Amino acid sequence: MDWRRAFRHLFTTRRKLAALFPAQTLEAIERAVTASELTHSGEIRFAIEVDLEPAEIFAGKSPRQRALEIFAGLGVWDTEANNGILIFVLLADRDVEIVADRGFNGRVSAQEWAAVCHTMEEQFRTGHYERGAVEGVLEAGRLLARHYPPLPDGRDEDELPNRPALL
Repeated sequence: MDWRRAFRHLFTTRRKLAALFPAQTLEAIERAVTASELTHSGEIRFAIEVDLEPAEIFAGKSPRQRALEIFAGLGVWDTEANNGILIFVLLADRDVEIVADRGFNGRVSAQEWAAVCHTMEEQFRTGHYERGAVEGVLEAGRLLARHYPPLPDGRDEDELPNRPALL
């Protein structure tokens, strides 16, 4: 049992979420998702979770395991072309995970997704949450655009909400 992790989860509150991701930051993330999706036909879903339940911490649930649950729970896997991704921020762990649907198998490497996560985490470490989130969305969008070009006429058929989910 990692007691430091348990304390971080216990003392990370929704108030901290509101301070680090205020309304204008959530709007900037939504605008970045919307703009990015004009450059490709993939779907980006952004989710921020404050903390895990105590039972999940004691069971040793990892941020990646939680991201996979959120991926399913938000229906990111349910896009027609299987080309959705989830950018998941677990605030208490200061962790970013990207889960990509099976349409990306063999197309985008784990290292490429990890580089996007690293960019975001570096910005977050220096207190630049909006910049990190927006840069992450745009970087992920560039990876999507390599494999899923935009739809004809530049239209965006949203299959998933562009507004960040707060969990």
